[in-house]
Amino acid sequence: MSVPPPPKKNPLERTRAPQLPPQTRSRAALGLSVAAAEGRFALQHCAECGTVQYPPRDACVSCLSHDLRWRDTDPKGKVLAQTTVRISATVYFRERGDWRVGMVQLDAGPSVVCHLHKDTPPDAPVRLINRLDRAGQSVLIALPHDSPYSLKDDPQLQTMTSAPRHRRILITDGRNPNAPALARALIKAGAASVFVGEAETWLPSPQRAALEDMDGVSLLPLDVTDTRSVKTLAAELGGKTDILINNARFMRPGGVLARGDTTFAAQEMEVNYLGLMRLAQAFGPAMCGRTAGGDNSAVAWVNILSVYALSNDPAYGCYAASHAAARSLTQNMRADFAGAGLRVMNAYVGPTDDAWHDPLPPPKVAAGALARSIVGGLEDGLEDVFCGDVAQDFITRYRENPDITEREMTALGGNQ
Repeated sequence: MSVPPPPKKNPLERTRAPQLPPQTRSRAALGLSVAAAEGRFALQHCAECGTVQYPPRDACVSCLSHDLRWRDTDPKGKVLAQTTVRISATVYFRERGDWRVGMVQLDAGPSVVCHLHKDTPPDAPVRLINRLDRAGQSVLIALPHDSPYSLKDDPQLQTMTSAPRHRRILITDGRNPNAPALARALIKAGAASVFVGEAETWLPSPQRAALEDMDGVSLLPLDVTDTRSVKTLAAELGGKTDILINNARFMRPGGVLARGDTTFAAQEMEVNYLGLMRLAQAFGPAMCGRTAGGDNSAVAWVNILSVYALSNDPAYGCYAASHAAARSLTQNMRADFAGAGLRVMNAYVGPTDDAWHDPLPPPKVAAGALARSIVGGLEDGLEDVFCGDVAQDFITRYRENPDITEREMTALGGNQ
């Protein structure tokens, strides 16, 4: 389905203030949001009797056991009833028109009340997906079981996504080897324009020619280590940027004892942590002020982080430490941006296919694969994306037991 670009905003019309859907959830229900952040459909399963629980609760509905564990669950079911909400006491829903909702009987057992995609017929088999709304809370959505779907083409449900289509996007580091692949993937996904920052424009850049040859891509001066440079570009583009992708990085191998001094560590913190802070302080306010404009709104901030920000890889120990600091900063950004509904997505990646990871054996993540993962995460409205086999294997082990994963990394020196 071809969707026309959004009309230009009429400056004489009222600008919507950022509004969020209802946010109140119990602590138990936050497990749904944790799964939704990664695009997983997970429900509580009783460890004693096996009963699948919905809504989330503190004790099993069948045996009253408190041992309820979140597990990925069969998402198939059937629509039992449906309705359309035309009038709502909530400003967020009232301003966004009619909403289809329904009750679905899951094959796994419980019945759930959920949103219905516009192409879902009544009394039909469906499959559920779990996504985040603009308040960062879980929303269950029923989709046609056997038909292709797109949340982007549903006027109500597209608010759950951060799709690049028709958006203006800033990539912060044109010198990073992944910049051309990112720009290419975004243009292919329908981005209206892609701006690419480049530090030290007087120096030759291997990526410059490829970026300059792309239609819809513009190179602009941006040095994330220079506060004036960041503020100057933010003054020009802050009110136009719908998605910001921070791919700026400085990395060198080695841990504490492998470094003769703190020079490289200071540069890693300057780019990977303080650079992110400068960008957030300069671009964040303008983007947060533009989250209620529908198709003309700011929707997402993307950070590309090492998966070893979760648990240190000694082979790249100081680099991983700078990304651990950056990851902590993104958690603060989520809190600061939450009131506006601007999504912060972290794309975690293992070793990438570039010169600094040449000594490591495969598998490595190619720039094209990383770009596709980021575009897919934006289109699904995710908060956490794990790119490549190494990152996906790592997060599986980390979820099972973070302390064991840390000891594995420490004992083996990171050579997993």
